[in-house]
Amino acid sequence: MDLSPRYNPLDVEEPLLAQWNEAGLFQAEPDPTRTPYTIVIPPPNVTGILHMGHALNNTIQDILIRFKRMQGFNALWVPGTDHAGIATQNVVEKSLAKEGKRRQDLGREAFLNRVWQWREQYGSTIITQLKRLGASCDWRRTRFTMDDGLSQAVTDVFLKLYEAGLLYRGNYIINWCPRCQTALADEEAPRKETQGKLYHFRYPLSETPDRSIVVATTRPETMLGDTAVAVHPNDPRYQSLIGQTVRLPLVGRELRIIADEAVDPEFGTGAVKVTPAHDPVDFQLGKKHSLEFINVMTDDGRMANVPAPYDGLDRFVCRKRVLEDLERQELLEKTTDHLHNVGHCYRCDTVIEPRLSLQWFVRMKPLAEPAIQAVKDGTITFIPSRWTKVYLNWMENIQDWCISRQIWWGHRIPVWYCNACITNEKSKKDPNWKPENIIGIQPTSAERGVAGVIVSKTPPTQCPTCGSVVGLKQDEDVLDTWFSSWLWPFSTLGWPQHTKDLDYFYPTNTLVTAPEIIFFWVARMIMAGYFCLGKPPFTTVYIHGTVRDLSGRKMSKSLGNVIDPLEIIKQFGADALRYTLVTSTAVGTDVFISDEKFVVGRNFSNKLWNAARFILQVAPAAPGTGALPPAEQLSVFDRWILAELNRTIADTTAALERCHFDEAADRVYEFLWHQFCDWHIEFVKPTITTMPAGRQVLRHVLEQSLRLLHPVMPFISEALWQQLRPADATKFLMTAPWPLPGALQDDEAGRQVRWAIQVITAIRSVRAEFRVPAAARVDVTLAGHSAPDAALAEQITRLAGVHTLRVSAKAAAARGSVPILFDGGSGVIHLGDAIDLEQARHAKQRELTEELQPRLQAVEGRLRNEAFTKSAPPDIVQQEQEKRTILTQRIATLESYLNALR
Repeated sequence: MDLSPRYNPLDVEEPLLAQWNEAGLFQAEPDPTRTPYTIVIPPPNVTGILHMGHALNNTIQDILIRFKRMQGFNALWVPGTDHAGIATQNVVEKSLAKEGKRRQDLGREAFLNRVWQWREQYGSTIITQLKRLGASCDWRRTRFTMDDGLSQAVTDVFLKLYEAGLLYRGNYIINWCPRCQTALADEEAPRKETQGKLYHFRYPLSETPDRSIVVATTRPETMLGDTAVAVHPNDPRYQSLIGQTVRLPLVGRELRIIADEAVDPEFGTGAVKVTPAHDPVDFQLGKKHSLEFINVMTDDGRMANVPAPYDGLDRFVCRKRVLEDLERQELLEKTTDHLHNVGHCYRCDTVIEPRLSLQWFVRMKPLAEPAIQAVKDGTITFIPSRWTKVYLNWMENIQDWCISRQIWWGHRIPVWYCNACITNEKSKKDPNWKPENIIGIQPTSAERGVAGVIVSKTPPTQCPTCGSVVGLKQDEDVLDTWFSSWLWPFSTLGWPQHTKDLDYFYPTNTLVTAPEIIFFWVARMIMAGYFCLGKPPFTTVYIHGTVRDLSGRKMSKSLGNVIDPLEIIKQFGADALRYTLVTSTAVGTDVFISDEKFVVGRNFSNKLWNAARFILQVAPAAPGTGALPPAEQLSVFDRWILAELNRTIADTTAALERCHFDEAADRVYEFLWHQFCDWHIEFVKPTITTMPAGRQVLRHVLEQSLRLLHPVMPFISEALWQQLRPADATKFLMTAPWPLPGALQDDEAGRQVRWAIQVITAIRSVRAEFRVPAAARVDVTLAGHSAPDAALAEQITRLAGVHTLRVSAKAAAARGSVPILFDGGSGVIHLGDAIDLEQARHAKQRELTEELQPRLQAVEGRLRNEAFTKSAPPDIVQQEQEKRTILTQRIATLESYLNALR
């Protein structure tokens, strides 16, 4: 089949996707005769659409899978999506709001039906988009974190943690989002540096109201829930006040002044208000000093359990009202600017509220121990290695994980409460007992039967404690989305069932992900792998960078700098998108892109397409076996390109094994574009039709290069393979063996051809410098080199526009003889009548005296100026130094030209 004159990716890519899928090329099954290589996809949110971060992440995974598949591994890439509890519920709630409804209007069951309907309609969007990118996942195995199998895994691990004494329920300070109205784990409430205020106000002493103690806070509205004032026991300013009481302004409640070493004497005034229900430090103080816990906010961030003037106010409206009232009572002493870190909801960016709440938690320190050791002993490695320290620092300081969420979409907590047990007389005898005190945790499975708490895989029919068959109510909360995601590497392979897939494909090999979910997901998966199976979930973690614009800004809709990968695919093709993404970043560094950068990938595709068209025209028949002719039948150019191919195979393979994807892609690009297309094809063009061995070499080099290129640019490489493949080769490039370096390493051929290329390049450079007409032929004398072989001399004269090529011990200088320099020699070009020498001399003289020398003087003046070199940013000074180097070199070149033209 003749290739079309121009490469149009839209004509090639989608038909190839259909062929690959129809042939089942992405599928993998357990095969004990082969070595498995497994990747599980970081499951994108079911609400998601493909963005550049997804495109980068999945391109890297696909490169690895295609590379390993061609190396002969039984390569499995498991796809799927995450139910994304908060995000998905928000999307559906917004849809309901357009109908004038809230989820509460529908009720839980009807609302969940709406979410499932939404998921059926829109949930596969990103999967379709990943397919268009070329992701070679085994799509039959697509999983969803709320499908039956994964839901069973979630329930099983909850019970396993419960029986191991690693679950507990209690009232603790958690991060609360008033917008999403749910608890958030610490990792879901990232701190942002915020310019706020530090408010100082006075609490009058109860016994001597004319005296007061000044406290400082960034959240004045929480003072309405204060139950103490705390000072450091060794602070001389307050030692006489310890044990006294103050009267809480606006409320009138008496507060004890307590002493505790947790107080920082250097912060504010050294005296702090204590609000045990709204601050984690104050919570510990409250427990230690038996203070009252007063929760002064509702789920939506409005004030409650406060005096009437503030009841029902939004927390920030209340802040303003409290400050006004304190100022009116002359109790607001001062307000200062204060830079501090404020937690924000990772989903909606609402300022979170530290708040006392009844939640379920996982004890993490016991789970962290084997996960820490696995990284320390090298069982699991991070690429780049700098992330190892980040991971270990977090793990060694890990906090318990709040896993309950106050939403409806998600895995409902598998716990039921027996009303009869909760209200029995025995419980009532405890004066401190409250229903929310049930913690549902005992240290061993034998002791875990807390009255009223039933942890079960299935809804219980009766209470195992009292036998009641009525009044059994399931916990209203659902589990954190990450509670299903942390099981992903093995739940997608069938756990908790003992499956062939799990035995064969687990542990997986490489996890590719972004740095922002190391704590959310990577660390927890490692802990879950060891807890559930006693094995690591993977052995390598590759952390890629963030996609940014050329100014270094993270892409966001608000900045208007988002580049849609689907639009890039439409305009340039999926291969161009993939190539540009992987070549725009070194290992683990951020990716800086613009629309224009994708032109490089498109141009590479066009270059390759045109080279293939030429080869198919001059060497249309594929050899029966693809074997190369004997070395003695090969020209010097054939031997050179084959040796370069072997080096390229070795370099590319090594780069991919090290996850240096940019180096691998760049190496193939350099070889194909510059060595093969720019030079080898040009060298052999005149004689190729009469050289059977040369035609075989052309096809062999391109065919091998397509194999190297396939992981990065699968579509064009597959399309061309199907036209070029040897008769005995596999139909699809994807299943062809990865190339191995051949034995040919002809250093002498390489030396000769590289010398010819340097000579041609030097002559072309001078011709361009002096604008020698393309049709004009020039004489060239080379010095310091033996006479080139006839084939080399012929190519130099043809490709450099040379009339006569001479070699002598020393190239004689004469008027109009311009010097050339190249690695391993020098020479002169006799321009003769090819140009107007006098006109050329005047042009170079003007450039020297009117442009370059004044610019150099200005640059040197700046660099001699100490005020500039000391005050200017280092990169600006470096730029000036680089300018000086460039200008100096150019001036030296022009002076040598002028000497030759005189």
